[in-house]
Amino acid sequence: MDVLIVLMPLALGMGLLGLLAFLWSLRNRQFEDLDGAAWRGIADDD
Repeated sequence: MDVLIVLMPLALGMGLLGLLAFLWSLRNRQFEDLDGAAWRGIADDD
């Protein structure tokens, strides 16, 4: 049971960190053009 005292705040902190990283990526428009990057990778431009 003593392990829960450490693991619960750690899990909540990591979840909050992931949520903040996701919100930061939305704010910086990382998800604007999802198809463009995929097509640029396979396009054959000379």
